[in-house]
Amino acid sequence: MNRPAITTTLRRETGRIWRSRFARNVAMVASGTAGAQAITMAFAPIITRIYGPEAFGLLGTFMAIVAVAVPLAALAYPIAIVLPKDDRDAIGLVRLSAILSVAIALFAAALLVISGDWLTVTLGAESVSRYLLLIPVAMLFAAWQQIVTQWLIRKKEFGVIARAAIAQSLILNSAKSGIGWLHPVGAVLIVLSTLGQALYAGLLFFGARRRYQRSDDLERHDPRTPLRELAYRHRDFPLYRAPQIFINAASQSLPVLMLAAFFGPAAAGFYTLGTMVMGMPSTLVGKAVNDVFYPRITEAAHNGENLTRHIVRATGAMFAIGVVPFGLVVVFGPMLFSFVFGSDWAMAGEYARWLALWLLAGFINRPSVATIPVLSLQRGFLLYELASVIVRVSAIVLGVLLFQSDVVAVTLFAVVGVVLNLFLIAWVLRTVYGLENGRLHG
Repeated sequence: MNRPAITTTLRRETGRIWRSRFARNVAMVASGTAGAQAITMAFAPIITRIYGPEAFGLLGTFMAIVAVAVPLAALAYPIAIVLPKDDRDAIGLVRLSAILSVAIALFAAALLVISGDWLTVTLGAESVSRYLLLIPVAMLFAAWQQIVTQWLIRKKEFGVIARAAIAQSLILNSAKSGIGWLHPVGAVLIVLSTLGQALYAGLLFFGARRRYQRSDDLERHDPRTPLRELAYRHRDFPLYRAPQIFINAASQSLPVLMLAAFFGPAAAGFYTLGTMVMGMPSTLVGKAVNDVFYPRITEAAHNGENLTRHIVRATGAMFAIGVVPFGLVVVFGPMLFSFVFGSDWAMAGEYARWLALWLLAGFINRPSVATIPVLSLQRGFLLYELASVIVRVSAIVLGVLLFQSDVVAVTLFAVVGVVLNLFLIAWVLRTVYGLENGRLHG
């Protein structure tokens, strides 16, 4: 095929993708996330100048522990809410997830009362020992947030998610800035971040409740399957997906905890700001694509469509969207961070230029990750995470203990992350291609 024909074909395919319902749904979710992130970025230069690296390091250490605990909050059952064909079974999963979230939060609170001091000493996180009992609260609200989000995704109520994200960001960042003028300490950031999760869950709940009241009568949405049977039917989520998310969160939280333990809270603050800023493009478009692509790839699997084509197109689109913003940070990271956030944050820009490579690879793997539960690849995903956490921890330890450099530790962690994410995409594509070829020749 000659060059003009290739160009015409690419232009036609690009236009068809962006005119599709999928693209419109992505744009709707992304617009809400974009608004929320724009608000966060508008407040960030103010907040970083009010609190400083040490306060951000305290927040980063606390949130690193929360991030590891949250995957256990409802044992990943909320992710299954999208899958059932019948709404009544989906309602049953909502109820099952809510019950589990309360029980697990109470258990976590009791455990922290008994052994909280041992946990902070083991993690080298004594600076956040006073705030440990906020962790079960954050777990509970994060679980409720995920439950309602997955229900809204199932019902394709993406506008509710978008409006809630904007409102939560505006209120939370206003509170951080206003209270920070009076009391600029890390404790304020920790408390407000926990309350922010509660606020987001509440906004999503009220939006979902309005949608639910417009649907059929409650009686028609009683679960058709007992909760115990639903729990067993979707047992691969607590058995494989919850441990996978837990291990992934642990591997991503380790840099914050290790930087705080070996190099002090300021280093953890640099890393926290770097991942927060570089995570914005991923949150902006990556989450939107995941929220829309997950039900779409589920529907495609039910209808026997070509899944390989869906994944390849979505992955290519993600790379095209992400390469410019991430690339700019790779080239100009320290200068950009100093200009935007203040001269105290130049080192965060040095971290960010390496983290950008890792986060770009994680950005383009969203379609592959969304396909994993559809094809029941949870067990393989768990094995992947087990192997990857060993490699990631080894990279950090090498940088800290052998080179005694926080920058080298972050660099090695990022490079390993790139390789692992590319391997994940290749694994999913090869698995899907093999299944489809087997079906064609079977």
